[in-house]
Amino acid sequence: MIEFLQFINDILWGSVLIYLLAGAGLWFTFRCGFVQFRYFTQFRSLIRSQPSRDSAGISPFQALCTSLAARVGSGNIAGVALALTMGGPGAVFWMWVVALIGMATSFAECSLAQLYKRRDSEGRYRGGPAWYMESGLGMRWMGVIFSLFLMLAFGLIFNAVQANSIASAVNHAFGVPKTWVGILLVVLTAGVIWGGMRGTARLAQYLVPCMALIWVMMGLYVVALHIARVPEVIMLVMKSAFGWQEAASGALAFTLGQAMTAGFQRSMFSNEAGMGSTPNAAAAASAWPPHPASQGLLQMFGVFINTVVICTATAAIILFSGMLDSPTPGTDGITLVQTALSGMVGGWASGFIAFIVFLFAFTSIVANYAYAENNLLFLQRKNPFTLALFRCLALAMVMFGALSSLPLVWQLADMAMALMAITNLIAILLLSPVVRDITADYLRQQKLGVTPVFDPHRFPDIKSQLAPGVWDGLSVTKTRR
Repeated sequence: MIEFLQFINDILWGSVLIYLLAGAGLWFTFRCGFVQFRYFTQFRSLIRSQPSRDSAGISPFQALCTSLAARVGSGNIAGVALALTMGGPGAVFWMWVVALIGMATSFAECSLAQLYKRRDSEGRYRGGPAWYMESGLGMRWMGVIFSLFLMLAFGLIFNAVQANSIASAVNHAFGVPKTWVGILLVVLTAGVIWGGMRGTARLAQYLVPCMALIWVMMGLYVVALHIARVPEVIMLVMKSAFGWQEAASGALAFTLGQAMTAGFQRSMFSNEAGMGSTPNAAAAASAWPPHPASQGLLQMFGVFINTVVICTATAAIILFSGMLDSPTPGTDGITLVQTALSGMVGGWASGFIAFIVFLFAFTSIVANYAYAENNLLFLQRKNPFTLALFRCLALAMVMFGALSSLPLVWQLADMAMALMAITNLIAILLLSPVVRDITADYLRQQKLGVTPVFDPHRFPDIKSQLAPGVWDGLSVTKTRR
């Protein structure tokens, strides 16, 4: 089974997605005027901007924290460890490259989700790729396919991945049987997922900043302990990234390919740029400034925070430990990070990582489920029986993940992620003229020194596709300082 899934993933990642991801990222980078570099300094102003008076959505900060809750999971620890094991130190460099390029893709998909959002039966905003496939492209069938992929991936398989990481970490640190860890996770998850997107957003806005800061501080502490090795580690990453170390032995092409593939896979699993997951949180926000591009800008910074900051902290812990110099058979994923950190700071590190993994992965589980439920409601209106059944399936997958083997779970996750990404990337590339227009509109208003406000009457073709009342009658009096 694992060999078959590996074969499918080799085709999807080696022949399709690497080129599609890179191509889409570069396309939107040029199409949107290098948006990830031009607006890089605006993150602070977007976070501190005036709260929206629109109570139909969650706040922009809550939307960012919700998307980070889904992004910042086991991929930031176990995924980075797997990338370094499979692709060598050079995988870190390609993770950075994918993140910087992927910021433009994330901007595009989140701006579209915000643009095409709708109000549900309770008056709350909902949206995401399925909605812009239906409204922007007129292809509901495509939205249905995407929703099914997302429900399978995020509602079921990815939550098994997160549960697997928690169970492995807790078992390694404290010797607690994985069965009991799984039961605890099921109980805790059940208590949160009944709160929907708003409940997840409230949890995320407090937990995510704290847990991310704790992990980054640990990474900085490890670097400080080995400050003299910084130039050596940087050179190791760069040489491995381009296969310079292996060129003399004739293994250049293989090693370069392994580093790129591992970096692309783990970076995308971690930051989710282009996958179509983050737009589900972006659409739920009451954006401020009241313009679709503002939420796209804010969410693209989540890619940078997730990969360039948090994943790099994990990579630093592994690389500075020297664990890759003499790898121990059977030591990978969370166990590799625990062993690496324990060797540098003491035995307490194993328990510390188990705690961090629990926070990272548990917030991902509840955010992933919120995304899946959002797409279930796209397929059909709220049905208590269907909703309860899907929640039970999600909880069953959490238990399955806690007890299953790591290779099988990761192979399933990679395949589900690839199918989601291919569908979403095709959609946003088809909608790239819309992304270009709203980006230019945002930039035009910024140059005039006013707070950007989206006026659908300026775009008659787009206006006919939008939900009535969502973008009508917006006005602000505040000018940009």
